[in-house]
Amino acid sequence: MNAIFRREFRAYFYSPIAYVFMGVVLFLFGTYYWQVVMIGSSYYLGQVYGAMFTWLMLFLPALTMRSLSEDRKNKTDQALITAPVSVTGIVWGKFLAAFCIYLITMAITLIPAVVIGMFSEPSWALVFGNFVASLLYGSAILAIGIFVSSLTESQIVALIGTIGISIFLMLVDSLGSLIQSEWFQQVVTWISFQSRYSPFTNGIFNISSVVFFLSVIAVFNFITARRLESRRWS
Repeated sequence: MNAIFRREFRAYFYSPIAYVFMGVVLFLFGTYYWQVVMIGSSYYLGQVYGAMFTWLMLFLPALTMRSLSEDRKNKTDQALITAPVSVTGIVWGKFLAAFCIYLITMAITLIPAVVIGMFSEPSWALVFGNFVASLLYGSAILAIGIFVSSLTESQIVALIGTIGISIFLMLVDSLGSLIQSEWFQQVVTWISFQSRYSPFTNGIFNISSVVFFLSVIAVFNFITARRLESRRWS
């Protein structure tokens, strides 16, 4: 897994993907932080992450669109899945590489908050709550994106497919309120990412939400590994 992780992590910087992702995300964060400075109230620091949430969920699929689809397109996937490394190690190596790019980007976004906090008294519970929520939700999207990438040779299809799923997950709660069906609303409540994300944005550390997102990551990485396993034996 370590070899896969190092290979994938370096690959992000050999291509423009990491630079474009980090540049665009940090520019947008900088814009929102500038608005907070102009307003002159540190109360809105936590809301910077809330304002960036939708953008992050739409940009994250760019990190996973090439994870497995590029190997299939370039016919290097056979060498990968027949290498002396478990398919589980391959999947987790790719996931951790994408997650580290995301984590580094998010860690950098805390620097303006810390600087502003030196001259004010922001609600750090809200700031870090939103930060942790974005990491957990985003990590789940990364796991889903790698799974989608394993289904196609086209990076564009993987990108659009993951964006579509991300948008669906952000809107599914609204759909549940529109359809007056008890069983449908129960399904919506069960798959809802938003309901698990919301407590953190209010500064509440919810253990059950952490377990939910970690479970989503584990399940989709497991499914992706089984997908690669079936191709290895075929």
